[in-house]
Amino acid sequence: MKKLSVTVDGYTYDIELDQPPNGDLQMTVWVDGQSYSVIAPDLRSLWSEMEWFIIANRPYEVMIDPNLAWIRSSWGIHSLEIQDLETNLPRPPIGDGRVKAPIPGQITQVMVSEGDEVEVGQPLVVLEAMKMENEIRAPRSGRVNELKVLPGQRVMLDDVLVDID
Repeated sequence: MKKLSVTVDGYTYDIELDQPPNGDLQMTVWVDGQSYSVIAPDLRSLWSEMEWFIIANRPYEVMIDPNLAWIRSSWGIHSLEIQDLETNLPRPPIGDGRVKAPIPGQITQVMVSEGDEVEVGQPLVVLEAMKMENEIRAPRSGRVNELKVLPGQRVMLDDVLVDID
């Protein structure tokens, strides 16, 4: 049984999961004591390669940051923090403070300025893609060192939007 503390947009959940034997795609996951049946792609693959899950018989299409700093679903992009409770050590910070575009689109709103102090999960910019607005949030706390986009600017996948020290 694996025990994790997962924080999504500032809300923390206690997660327990039975790791299935190799090759098995179905597992039971407990979220704050409530159990859910979850079918996932091959769990031996990288998180960033997992694009769908079936939770309680409902399909969910997701995109997970390779550094596990955010998750994107049909509800938008959400900051993500994961702590392994078995080792009691937080996941080390990953990345160099550059916030990149998770999808191509157009910047419709910039919510911070250079020099601003930001907190984890704070909205930085709004990126419109396929007629959906996605709030791009700070993956960590710090100071906005450089703002690389303006409203109306088109960006491509992985373009740097904001640099946080």
